[in-house]
Amino acid sequence: MGDYSKALEFYEKAHKISEKALPSNHPHFASSYNNIGQVYNNMGNYSKALEFYEKAHQIFEKDLPPNHPNLAICYNNIGLVYSNMVDYSKALVCYEKSYKIYEKGLPPNHPNFATSYNNIALVYDDMGDYSKALEFYEKALKMRETALPPNHPDLATSYNNIGEVYNNMGDYSKALEFYEKAHKISEKALPPNHPSLATSYNNIGLVYNNMGNYSKALEFYEKDLEITKKALPPNHPNLAICYNNIGQVYNYMGDYSKALEFYEKAHKILEKALPPNHPSLATSYNNIASVYDGMGDYSKALEFYEKSHKIKEKALSPNHPSLATSYNNIGLVYNNIGDCSKALEFYEKAHQILEKALPPNHPSLATSYNNIGIAYKNMGDYSKALEFYKKSHQIREKALLPNHPDMAQSYNNIGLVYKNMGDYSKVLEFYEKALKIREEVLSPNHPDLATSYDNIGMAYSDKEDYSKALSFLEKALVIRQKSLPSTHPLIKVTKDNIDHVKKKM
Repeated sequence: MGDYSKALEFYEKAHKISEKALPSNHPHFASSYNNIGQVYNNMGNYSKALEFYEKAHQIFEKDLPPNHPNLAICYNNIGLVYSNMVDYSKALVCYEKSYKIYEKGLPPNHPNFATSYNNIALVYDDMGDYSKALEFYEKALKMRETALPPNHPDLATSYNNIGEVYNNMGDYSKALEFYEKAHKISEKALPPNHPSLATSYNNIGLVYNNMGNYSKALEFYEKDLEITKKALPPNHPNLAICYNNIGQVYNYMGDYSKALEFYEKAHKILEKALPPNHPSLATSYNNIASVYDGMGDYSKALEFYEKSHKIKEKALSPNHPSLATSYNNIGLVYNNIGDCSKALEFYEKAHQILEKALPPNHPSLATSYNNIGIAYKNMGDYSKALEFYKKSHQIREKALLPNHPDMAQSYNNIGLVYKNMGDYSKVLEFYEKALKIREEVLSPNHPDLATSYDNIGMAYSDKEDYSKALSFLEKALVIRQKSLPSTHPLIKVTKDNIDHVKKKM
């Protein structure tokens, strides 16, 4: 039900009764500590979760032989907390210890091996090492395919996990393929209002959202919401996730009043369901801030980004990547206000955290270099901007597929710098590379396609090829009028560009 304080209250009552009746190292206490640890983990209180999981581990170490499966479960639990704390090396050590115990104590096709592979894959996925993540998820899938019947829910979990990696890599057609495989199993194996079916609709919606197919994304997110409303109590955090996802689609569509409506619904649930410093509340404030940022209400955006940041400072370790996200977002607002030096200050704070917390080719580092590049471009330091855009691009080349939308962003930004430097042949070369990727992977009315058409149109205008310029600008206008509300400022930008070109013809 998501009522963690109630769960904690009852687990602690049970624990006190056991303390009176049993010796202090009785195995029952280990189970009790594990339960309490799990609640703290769900509440986002990772230091407390670790404390209780380690208490459970100490009891099992004294009481059980070294290769007992319960010890493996302990290492798994501790690994999960380290993963949530973004201490990936410690998480991997724990998951590998768990795996070694299973190797000694279980037959080679035991389902617990699949769980181990899955956990190890999850860490690599979070680290941005998608090829390693795929390798371990596929090992888990192979074991499950051998050991389980074809419609077992654990197979759906494997397909979902592989789908998630392809989604992170930007291979949306592959992601959809695996998410739909998972969905078919869930439809056969589960009752129609089972929460796992809701998760399945959510995953498919996420891919359509990333592709810019917002009507499809909304269709699947609303199916998710419909099931979640029936299956869970009204203040369950999973309902907040549904509202957040729908809010995000409206935000991307530029329908800010709708986005705000859904983000605020989510926030009300989270305020009731979670402790005041839970990281999910920080995410909620962040979402609301992003709407105000899009609306151009920068003081409101800063207010909510700072609320988000305060929670993260209390709840997370000082080098958690989520803190870097906060600094990046605050930097983005200062960038939009035109205070480039302030923007750069926050972008660099974010970058320092990410350099400490993440492996050198993580996609988030590429985003960080990209942001620093934007600040230098806006300050008119084009050689510095180019330097950081290229650093960003080099990481993306290593970490992502060649047609990932972030690669298009890289080409687009490099093109923008060449435009500001007056190198128009280079401008078109990079804008066209960006367009080629966007045409391949995004839906035909995605706003980023309009950005590409607009940019190419203005590049042709700079070269005084006005008929070509007009052709691209009109394509941009058609998309923006279809995908954005009529009052969106980008529609006016494109109309002004068209008027400018027509006057020149």
